[in-house]
Amino acid sequence: MIGGCRTPFCKAGTLLKNITAVDLARRATVELVHRMNLDGGVVDEMYFGQVVASPLTPNLAREVSLLPQFPASVPAASVNRACASANSAIAQGADQISQGYADVVIAGGAESLSHVPILHSQRLSDTLVGLNKAKSLTQRVKLIAGVRPRDLIPVSPAIAEPSTGETMGQSAEKMAKENAISREDQDVFALRSHRLAAAGTEDGRIVAEIAPVFQTAGSPIEQDNGVRADSTLDRLAQLRPAFDRRYGTVTAGNSSPLTDGASAVLLMSEDAATALGYEVLAYIRSYAVAALDPGDQLLMGPAYAVPKALHRANITWSELGLVEMHEAFAAQVLSNIQAFESKQWAEEKLGRPEAVGEVDRDTLNVMGGSIALGHPFGATGGRITLTLANEMVRRDVQFGLISVCAQGGMGFAMVLERG
Repeated sequence: MIGGCRTPFCKAGTLLKNITAVDLARRATVELVHRMNLDGGVVDEMYFGQVVASPLTPNLAREVSLLPQFPASVPAASVNRACASANSAIAQGADQISQGYADVVIAGGAESLSHVPILHSQRLSDTLVGLNKAKSLTQRVKLIAGVRPRDLIPVSPAIAEPSTGETMGQSAEKMAKENAISREDQDVFALRSHRLAAAGTEDGRIVAEIAPVFQTAGSPIEQDNGVRADSTLDRLAQLRPAFDRRYGTVTAGNSSPLTDGASAVLLMSEDAATALGYEVLAYIRSYAVAALDPGDQLLMGPAYAVPKALHRANITWSELGLVEMHEAFAAQVLSNIQAFESKQWAEEKLGRPEAVGEVDRDTLNVMGGSIALGHPFGATGGRITLTLANEMVRRDVQFGLISVCAQGGMGFAMVLERG
């Protein structure tokens, strides 16, 4: 990995609401090209993650590769592994390089949850198709007469598990109950995320990774807008549960918000980096994916993926200097930490005699996480990867770990190494 950048991450329906995912991805990529002084002609392939794609631009990556900074011959593919989409895009690019099929790859992801496609009923769809095929006014009138008011009600895509009908928030609530994760612990973790993100923004570490988004009117958008430097435990405690109104503990305050944003990173083979005069920021030592039954604890995928990634990297948890865990919900992060630290869980779920490892809070999400910074589904993995690599350099850390939970009961983990 050579470098990267991202747009600001802004809550859906706010500052970036008029910008499509394609344009956000293009903005991050153009900034990456300028910052790295990259000749677009050397790029071999592009991979971008996106979860909620527009029917008008189903292959976001290809739209990015058609920027004038690159030759039209650069092939591109969009990846969807839910919240781990950008991670999978980066891994796919790294695989192409390790196989010798590419030397230079741009990978990342984008999401605009301000532009979620609105669907319609099957009857209305059939009627519209029929109207297009109708050969007479009588046929058209008959088709229109068959439409009922309820057929006109728009259908918004749900952020839910198709196999169970359970939303991500309901799954987090279930995990909180089954793992005895208290409301107070969730709120304390959320407050930590905001305070660390605020500190990272104030000292410039986070801002340095952001590509400003320029508007036709007004000032450029240069910072994330979900960070609450003034948040307190008292304020978080006043928020009502969002998914189980009576007995729940998961709230908007200890969950990541729906967010717009994009990220892009530059990957090269070591030979290409040397030939082109680039310094390697970090190496991808290993990665792993895992999956479990979505009807179980849906967001526990990292607890299965992380041990696989560590094994493939031939290191143990104790050798990690920094850890970046995606914060979909505080309950999800705390549940996975609980699993990492449990010998019983390791024996029963992984068939190993010892716990995966003890999580050092001083090296976990040291500049906050998705609860504060936001979570554009397709882009978060790029943010986490870039932040981890940069902080590994600042702290002179050899090994760093990424973990991300994803819809479908999946988990992603990656180990980065400094040369």
